[in-house]
Amino acid sequence: MWQIEVDKDKCVGDEECVNACPAQVYEMVDGKAEPVNSDECLGCETCVEVCPQSAITVTEV
Repeated sequence: MWQIEVDKDKCVGDEECVNACPAQVYEMVDGKAEPVNSDECLGCETCVEVCPQSAITVTEV
């Protein structure tokens, strides 16, 4: 299981994580990325790699 955190102060809403996530974990909510399907996370960290603002952390729990 993976814990996903999006730093809302850093997120600029460019949707890079939404488009890159193979498990469709993210949706845009009020202009920011939100991990609405975190139970589907594969732990691949593609979202972390594509986020130019380094706003996402993925931690195994």
